[in-house]
Amino acid sequence: MNTGAGASRPLPGAWYALALVAATQAISLLDRNILAILAPAIKADLKIGDAEMGLLYGTVFALFYALFSLPLGRLADGWIRTRLLAIAILFWSLATGTAAFAGGFLLLMLSRLGVGIGEAASQPAGTSLLYDYFPRRRRGTVMAILAAAIAIGLGGSLVIGGGAADWWHRRYPTGGAPLGLAGWQFAFLVAALPGLLIAPLMWRVREPERGAVDGIATPRDPNPFGASLGVLGAITPGIHWIALARRRATGRDWLVNAGILVLIVAGMVAAIHWAEAFSPRPPLILGGVAISPHVLQWSVIGFGIFVIANLLQAIRRSDPPAFAAIATSPSVILCIAVGALQGVVNYGVMGFTPSFLMKTYHLSPGATGLQFGLLAAALGVIGPLIAGPLSDRLSGGRPRERVWVTLFALGVSPLIAFWVYRAPSAGAFYLRFTFYSLVLTMWMPPLYAVLYDQVLPRMRGITSSIYLFAMTIIGLGIGPYAVGLVSDATHGDLATAILSVNWVAPPIVIMLVILALRVNRDQASLLDRTRAAGEKV
Repeated sequence: MNTGAGASRPLPGAWYALALVAATQAISLLDRNILAILAPAIKADLKIGDAEMGLLYGTVFALFYALFSLPLGRLADGWIRTRLLAIAILFWSLATGTAAFAGGFLLLMLSRLGVGIGEAASQPAGTSLLYDYFPRRRRGTVMAILAAAIAIGLGGSLVIGGGAADWWHRRYPTGGAPLGLAGWQFAFLVAALPGLLIAPLMWRVREPERGAVDGIATPRDPNPFGASLGVLGAITPGIHWIALARRRATGRDWLVNAGILVLIVAGMVAAIHWAEAFSPRPPLILGGVAISPHVLQWSVIGFGIFVIANLLQAIRRSDPPAFAAIATSPSVILCIAVGALQGVVNYGVMGFTPSFLMKTYHLSPGATGLQFGLLAAALGVIGPLIAGPLSDRLSGGRPRERVWVTLFALGVSPLIAFWVYRAPSAGAFYLRFTFYSLVLTMWMPPLYAVLYDQVLPRMRGITSSIYLFAMTIIGLGIGPYAVGLVSDATHGDLATAILSVNWVAPPIVIMLVILALRVNRDQASLLDRTRAAGEKV
């Protein structure tokens, strides 16, 4: 039920909580993206190609990050978010450190799997927590700070990863390193340390009352862990059939589920045949079994798409108000689709730009990490910190004006990219990249602020998880792989490969225009739609 207008000022402790959640986002991206700067050394040691690195950087991580973001997002909607974050940080930091002992593709893949599982809780729990500390009119700024933290993590991964690997290699140039670690392995150990420091601090942060800032009382969840496990069972292919039977699904539900599976498998088979013809790759040996990297890639993507279909079916039956708020809102669907497609660009570009700089301009990993990492971090901070407060000021909390800021950033930046990646020298590249990154990084804060205001407070964790799932499976799952695929097919032309992902820009612009035209209407109808579905607000 509605308890009033809600708070007009941030709650006590809000800025400290924001600082810790921002630090969590930064180390999340540090541990996730450090693979980008270490890629050349890993490729040389493990004898793998760019497509396989795309699998490690994107697909393997994406599968488990996306899959576990859904039950962990549901857990964030019912349990103590600060404790969930602390446990998750500790888990993925230990998984990052495990990569230091990888002597082959399999252990490195398992390390990325663990990082994906742990980091799956970071954004759903962090966003939900902060939205209960800050009122609506300050949320653009909140999301700007989180976007800036992401940029710091991305840039820091290059600086720390490249610097640590170079330092270790200089110290032990002819072997004899402790535990026999190579420079890239030592860098993973360094990357694991910050999370071990942040986790205990997060555990002690005060948990705010859910929904109080918005004036919407939220009853206590009596069984958050059971509900979270229920989500995992309902979405995991194979196990989800048991969940369907227990929910006494109708014949129509079974038919729809089977039809979706057939369409996904057909799409996977077609994509595998196309990829093997476009860029043939030798098989990977995983646990003694040879498997085509293209089969692994598209099996993961198909798995992910089937998971999201299962989730929506489960929500429709178990939580009709959440289904009404999420699946029947064109604005929510458009926000998620825009983020997913833009993720193809962002992850594809950031996954291979360090390799592009080292190969094209003959820079060392240390120099690349320091120069590009610091530049990317600084620009990634400045762009969102401009866009977030600007969208707050222009919009006054109204969503349409926020969408225009995102439209400007995502409409202009692809045009600049073609100028950036044809630069004749490293200096020219950095100068052009400065302008490109400032424009590009303005898209996230206003779009995120729009998305999370389209649902009720108790639904923000699962909404964040659905968004992350789509952006991860489509963006992270396809972006780096697509760039690696084109690079291998063009004999290592990384500039062409990186630019190739900008084909998604026209549909993004069209969707943002549609979003701007209807987002005010969808937000105004939120309470009516959820009440009609049974929500007591």
